[in-house]
Amino acid sequence: MDLLPRSHKEFGSVEYWDKFFKKRGSKAFEWYGEYPELCDVLHKYIKPSDKILMVGCGNSQLSGDMYDVGHRDITNIDISDIVIKQMTDKNREKRPDMKWVKMDMSQMSFADGQFSAVLDKGTLDAVMTDDSEEVSSKVDQMFKEIGRVLRQGGRYVCVSLLQDHILRKVLKYFPEIGWPVRIHQISEQTNPAEEKEFHMPVFLLVFTKFRKIPSSRQILEVSNDDDKIQRFDDVEKLSAWVKESQYYAVIKHQLSQKSISDEQITLELFGLNSDSPRYTLYVVDSPTKCSNKFAIFIVPEGRETEWLFSSTTGRSQLCRSAGFERLVIVTLHRMQKYESLEKIKAELSTKVMELSPPSLPRGIQVPFLSMGEDIGLRTIQHQGQSPHSGEFVVEDVEGDAGSLFRRLIFLSNQNAIQSEVRLLKDTVKKKGGKKTNLVSIDSSYLACQNHTAMVAGLALVEEIQNFLEVGFSALVLGLGGGGLPKFIHDHFTKVSLTAVEIDPVMLTVATDWFGFQESDRLKVAIGDAEDVIKQMADGGEQHLVVMLDIDSKDKTMGMSSPPLVFVQPEFLKTIKQLLHPEGVFVLNLACRDESLKTQVISDIQAVFPKLYCVSVSGEVNDILYCLPCERPDLPDLADETLPTELSNDLRTLNKLINKAAINDELPDLLEAMEGLKAL
Repeated sequence: MDLLPRSHKEFGSVEYWDKFFKKRGSKAFEWYGEYPELCDVLHKYIKPSDKILMVGCGNSQLSGDMYDVGHRDITNIDISDIVIKQMTDKNREKRPDMKWVKMDMSQMSFADGQFSAVLDKGTLDAVMTDDSEEVSSKVDQMFKEIGRVLRQGGRYVCVSLLQDHILRKVLKYFPEIGWPVRIHQISEQTNPAEEKEFHMPVFLLVFTKFRKIPSSRQILEVSNDDDKIQRFDDVEKLSAWVKESQYYAVIKHQLSQKSISDEQITLELFGLNSDSPRYTLYVVDSPTKCSNKFAIFIVPEGRETEWLFSSTTGRSQLCRSAGFERLVIVTLHRMQKYESLEKIKAELSTKVMELSPPSLPRGIQVPFLSMGEDIGLRTIQHQGQSPHSGEFVVEDVEGDAGSLFRRLIFLSNQNAIQSEVRLLKDTVKKKGGKKTNLVSIDSSYLACQNHTAMVAGLALVEEIQNFLEVGFSALVLGLGGGGLPKFIHDHFTKVSLTAVEIDPVMLTVATDWFGFQESDRLKVAIGDAEDVIKQMADGGEQHLVVMLDIDSKDKTMGMSSPPLVFVQPEFLKTIKQLLHPEGVFVLNLACRDESLKTQVISDIQAVFPKLYCVSVSGEVNDILYCLPCERPDLPDLADETLPTELSNDLRTLNKLINKAAINDELPDLLEAMEGLKAL
């Protein structure tokens, strides 16, 4: 499979190309490839018997090299009288049949259909300096003349760097006149001693002269390294392939020249026919010298969301632990099929070897690492679309020791688990002795440390043990797969709980796939949480506990939870209005913008007299506990030791969880409260 990356922004800015050509200077032909680099592809389209016209020949050695291997009928033209005289003198004795003519290629004197091939090495790039109307008109005339002197079925073979404006031009002009387009990327033969600060791949384009057939489809093709031809439906997709090739060439060159220990480069590799990535590659360099130079680590399916692979810090730690100078961490994508670890290695081997560090000796065997002998297990159970969150999937993945989990993943943020439950495997014996494996939901499992710390917040309710005996009402803002409200409902049997969810699709998903069920103690209010909370407060409702766990869809801010509106003073005052005086408002805050985080905390403190915080280990999340009244019995926790009363309340909550548990892998609320501090 031919794999290419896609950049996250439009590749090829004007500034980049300005620097590129300034750096290139007079080294025109070195940058466009020598004959040994071009010959494999050239000889597929130009035969020794062909009558060849080389336009804008300059002092290139290309036509001379072609002559020497048997192409005798070559005519070279250039607008420079000096270069034509130089090349005539240079080749007169050694290549007597070669023709050199001073001529403007936009006004050629050759007869119609005189040539079977027109060869252009960098001339189009030299002529089309920009996409102004004047230059574009000149290029149109050049193409028109090339078309005139070519016979039917003849080929215009153009060697180009395909700057963005040139790419747009050729993909507009030639398909419109009915000429098939095929593009090759030239495999370079790099000279290690050659300095190339700005590196771009060379392309060989083949335009075949055909009469335009009305209503016929455009023929747009690329040829990859193993000579397989890939056809595209439209010019946009072909253009994307070119840009991806350019982007990859630049990244590959950067990685071959230097260490990147101060950053991590991310590449997504796509198959030619795929609109979704097949692999994501994270290139991680160790900040220290290592005896082991280079390795590839393949993350099993479904494990890419784990901290070790999904975070910059985790990947750096993995690189250090593995003991390699450079580690390429590869994650596998849902919606793609993978046969085996060996097939993945074979598919990736060429691409990942191009990302090796500059210190890697030639011919060394590069190890592939993984967490086991297989590629993991991921089964997509359901795919859907939400008007609020976009496309999503429900998938079952295998964890350590054969454990099985079901996850809700929003495809807009594929490395984040929106909701998760643990599945229990039950074996049922049917008639005839046949056994069938079924799965059920483990109701004692909390998917993440965030939720464990939020449940632990119940201990900050004054006299919580009395409330647990007589019962109380609670709100959870944000349903997702329903794991948090279901856990509270199942383990604290006197709690009446309402979950507020803006998206009715999520209620269906939670019910159908995550074991969530409404009951007389567990209800779901569908609507915007801001509106629902205001209506409840206006109606005089009061709740002992309110938990806010809603992710933000606004990617422009440095805060992924909650949306900004839910930490504005007006909303916070409404929350306080419906909160019992002895209750607690628990908030999952995930904010990377320190100034914004400081402002959010300041706004909360202006509304709630007492604020406590637990930072979730290894995550950006802080769980905030906001109290509507002062609690003299709770100190400022300056010594980082939990007060006795709070510890006892947490133990009481743990006992209730243990009582309802169906296995011994239970969340520890005392442990979740470690590091609690007053703000």
